[in-house]
Amino acid sequence: MILYQRRLVATPPFLESGVLPIKNMEKEIKKLPKCKVEISFIFPWGEFEDYYDQALSKLNQGVALDGFRPGKAPKEIIEQKFGEARILEDAADLALQDKYPALVVDNSLEIIGQPQVEILKLARGNDFECKIKVEVLPEVRLPNYQKIAQGVKKEEIKVEDKELDEALDWVRKSRATFEDLDRAAQKEDMVEISYQSPQLENNKQFEDRFFLGKGQLMPGFEEQVEGMEAGEEKEFAITFPKDYFQKDLADKPATFKLKIQKVQKAIFPELTDEFAKTLGEFENLEDLRKNVADGIKQEKEQDSNQKRREVILEKVMAQAEMEIPEVLLTEERARIMHQLEHDAKDQLGISFEEYVKQNFKNEKELQEKIEKQATERIKSYLIIKAVGQQEGVEVSDTEIDEACRQFLAKYSRTRDVEKEIDPERLRGYYRGIIYNEKVFQKLESI
Repeated sequence: MILYQRRLVATPPFLESGVLPIKNMEKEIKKLPKCKVEISFIFPWGEFEDYYDQALSKLNQGVALDGFRPGKAPKEIIEQKFGEARILEDAADLALQDKYPALVVDNSLEIIGQPQVEILKLARGNDFECKIKVEVLPEVRLPNYQKIAQGVKKEEIKVEDKELDEALDWVRKSRATFEDLDRAAQKEDMVEISYQSPQLENNKQFEDRFFLGKGQLMPGFEEQVEGMEAGEEKEFAITFPKDYFQKDLADKPATFKLKIQKVQKAIFPELTDEFAKTLGEFENLEDLRKNVADGIKQEKEQDSNQKRREVILEKVMAQAEMEIPEVLLTEERARIMHQLEHDAKDQLGISFEEYVKQNFKNEKELQEKIEKQATERIKSYLIIKAVGQQEGVEVSDTEIDEACRQFLAKYSRTRDVEKEIDPERLRGYYRGIIYNEKVFQKLESI
């Protein structure tokens, strides 16, 4: 499960100047539907006049007038040149830069969208009146998540003899050596082939290597390989399966040109003490068995814990109540669509249009899937955030610094990743990762 990690709180352009205390300003905060708030405030002219003078001074510094040095023109001339309305508008911008951040902080508003500013009164000698509408993170009404977490029991982890034997057999087979055979291919042989078809990527030649008779290729293909010798070629026709992943090829005939490159016999080592010693610091086969068993158990525990986390989150999500802000849905839809387009091109090597054709009945089905996934990700984020706040979860700068250091140390061996990665985005990513982990650890400890 991929948990939602992105930093959701957007910073409006006029939050950059810092937070200053609010003085002598009447304000009213009103909750609106769809996760919006309306902030109305009145700024007395006695204080707003300071911003008027600041706006006037800035305009004076930026203009050259005949007979005056920059910034030394009389106030009346600047007012005449730019007009009172322009100066008042600049003054309003300066006032918002100073006062809006304090409104946000003082009222613990978690802003996620760009504010819509409406000036109600802006006139010389009058109080400045303004109204701001902005989207915020919604209130999340959590169910009794402690009880839910307690009800999802931990799985007892055991390593069965069959699992251990299969793992050891895989280790043994992974160390196989191969001997070329001067005969026709039979089941259990390792074969190397090259093949192409007009129906596959414009007759592109593919290469493959596999154990014959294991059913790794589409039905009917391996039967054509059996009985052929190295260097032999043939052409044949078969039909793609009805459930073939490329829907435009499913249940359709295709012709193939096939060549056998190699036919080999696999020679597998025996599971002995000597073999165990070749794999690392193992004293004997029993030592290897214990190591492999511990690895299987650890992997099963990680998988079980992850599944338990998913079940807990799904149950909490089913009972939690919240509104989903449209701005978050819009951003997440776009992010998912971008990822799908990237995966189609870079991982599958096909156009996005082809990917949609192969995996969805129509555009509507695609959009429905994106909508469902976006909604679930945002709900997951909001629930984890709310649980973390209720449980007092915090992430220190030291924890974030260490996680970033380990990441950079790991990947800087092959390239200069510090030049490729935005450090603030990296810190934000690990802040989310660590926060999520701490929340789930809290739930697991209940």
